[in-house]
Amino acid sequence: MSLKHKKFKNEKGFAIALALLMLLVMSLMGATLMVVAAGDHKRNSNIDTSQQAFYAAETGISEAKKWLASQTSLNPQGDPNNNLRFCKVNLFPELSNAKAINNFTETKTLNQVISGTADENKKLSNFSYEYFITLTPDASGMTQSAKTKTVAGSSGGDISAGTTYNSGGSSQATYYNIHSCGCDASANQCSAGKNIISVLQSTVTVTN
Repeated sequence: MSLKHKKFKNEKGFAIALALLMLLVMSLMGATLMVVAAGDHKRNSNIDTSQQAFYAAETGISEAKKWLASQTSLNPQGDPNNNLRFCKVNLFPELSNAKAINNFTETKTLNQVISGTADENKKLSNFSYEYFITLTPDASGMTQSAKTKTVAGSSGGDISAGTTYNSGGSSQATYYNIHSCGCDASANQCSAGKNIISVLQSTVTVTN
């Protein structure tokens, strides 16, 4: 009887050890799943934030086109870095000596240009754009000399990525580059060192 009792105790001890081992394995699996889930959530959050910053940069492109259309004179002047907060010239490797058109830059939080509900405005207040405009650079990255082309249409003011819709005669179109950045912070808080910056560029022609 004592031998049978000893065998039962050994089996019981083995079952406890196996249960503890299974508990340890399941705990490790659970912890791993939690880490993976947290990582996925963070990556998805970063992707969403990057997309919103991209949309902010696109808003900058649209606002820059409106500004170009409103000007009667467009001339390259000073270094845009003097007035830029986070959309610095070095983010655009094709530029080597940028001169901002009319020395103008614009930095705004999205809720300053887009209206929505209270919740939408709260979200918009967390994103901003900044842009500057130059003449389209030459092969050396210089922006002092204008690149032009002759387009159909004698009356102007058109901004496009190609030809103008004006008809009759011909006129000169000048190429400009809009350099725009979107940021995942308000205009007065964004910093290139700590925020997500989305960089966009658009080439347009302005017909005189």
